[in-house]
Amino acid sequence: MAAQAAATTFNGNLKKALAGLRRINLEGLRWRVFDAKGQVLGRLASQISTVVQGKDKPTYAPNRDDGDMCIVINAKDVCVTGRKLTDKVYYWHTGYIGHLKERTLKDQMAKDPTEVIRKAVLRMLPRNKLRDDRDRKLRIFADSEHPFGDRPLEPYVMPPRNVREMRPRARRALIRAQKKAEEQEQGGSQRKGRKREAKTEIAA
Repeated sequence: MAAQAAATTFNGNLKKALAGLRRINLEGLRWRVFDAKGQVLGRLASQISTVVQGKDKPTYAPNRDDGDMCIVINAKDVCVTGRKLTDKVYYWHTGYIGHLKERTLKDQMAKDPTEVIRKAVLRMLPRNKLRDDRDRKLRIFADSEHPFGDRPLEPYVMPPRNVREMRPRARRALIRAQKKAEEQEQGGSQRKGRKREAKTEIAA
């Protein structure tokens, strides 16, 4: 009943969201929820790939699929750094001569943002027999709605991002600019003081 209620409240493609669940042995698996809102694409994908492979468990083995179920929500609100929205391009070939297709990240986000995260995660996984099974454990949704509300969900807390300090060259340039601005302010105040003194002398 709970599963039916969760499914009825979900407005997306239910058949696609539940596809392949029967082929997964869900016994003992955790349901981890990743909120992609405001997260950087590559950093989010690296954390998802770690959980999907089961590398965060002490029982990890490269020949065994012990990864947890990963539910990614708010895929449309994922962020990228730099100019990747226009510079990053996805290529694929139809098989016909000269039919090399391409699509920028911006166009792909407008068409299907879930595919952006899926490609980023799958390209971080090893190319072996376990790749398809790990792909089935990855469920990505563009909005915050998903049909797994009846499962014991665990929100995944992203590790804090260590922002690199300013490079020495840039720091020196900033210090020089600040000193120059201070000198200009002091020079301007000194000039104003001299002008006032001259005016008082003339008036006297």
